[in-house]
Amino acid sequence: MTTTVATQRRRHDDAPDTDAAFSHLAGLPDGPERQVLREQIVEAWMPMAERIAGKYRGRGESVEDLTQVAALGLVKSVDRYDPSRGNAFESYAVPTIVGEIKRHFRDHMWAVHVPRRVQEARNRVRGAVKDLAPTNSDRQPGVAEIAEYAQLSEDDVRVGLEALESFTTLSLDARLTDGDDGYSLADAIGETDTGFDLVVDREALKPALARLPERERTILYLRFFRDMTQSCIAERLGVSQMHVSRLLSSCCAALREEVLAETAEAPDTPASAAASGSEA
Repeated sequence: MTTTVATQRRRHDDAPDTDAAFSHLAGLPDGPERQVLREQIVEAWMPMAERIAGKYRGRGESVEDLTQVAALGLVKSVDRYDPSRGNAFESYAVPTIVGEIKRHFRDHMWAVHVPRRVQEARNRVRGAVKDLAPTNSDRQPGVAEIAEYAQLSEDDVRVGLEALESFTTLSLDARLTDGDDGYSLADAIGETDTGFDLVVDREALKPALARLPERERTILYLRFFRDMTQSCIAERLGVSQMHVSRLLSSCCAALREEVLAETAEAPDTPASAAASGSEA
């Protein structure tokens, strides 16, 4: 027996009359006839699914992808709908399709992973802001108003408000100002100041340097603070260049071992790399 889906329109222009088809579908066993009728029903209701998908255009997802998600929700509705309950298919399918689209946005459209609790707070805050915003006023509802309306804590409202602006990420190449003298977001991000490490290294070395003999301290000062060559240091002190080289190596090794030993005794002291700077 072949069943033809009627094209009579109901509540919306895209809502066909499929009551008889659903009743027949419910009595069919799995097989080719049931599959063909199921596909006919889905095809008949696809304009409605496309209309619902179109309502979510402009939110960062293509209409084609939204239509596919809506079609998935429609197929689920057709498979789960029970005509014996007496409810119209449209009243059952619309929430299912909308839920599928919202789930798609929730699970796939965030640029970074966001906890579901934050996503839900964002949705409730957005709905509350829309309902509370005066029609003819630019004043936005306050945190306390939103919290009372949405039945959320004020902390959750603040989290939701922050999440409203965090659905998509901003490229580091995005221009923050216009014109020839403009700069990008990457230009505004700070960098690690290596000068802090230098201060830590020097402070860690001070006690060890003070315990060195005067000649060794002089050699280290001339080499690393006056940037003198080993030959110049040797000539100034009246020793051989090879002797200066040996003293530099032995001093740096001794300082490194002493600083590392102190660091091992006090692990919270950030001086583990102090000696490497003096050996350079």
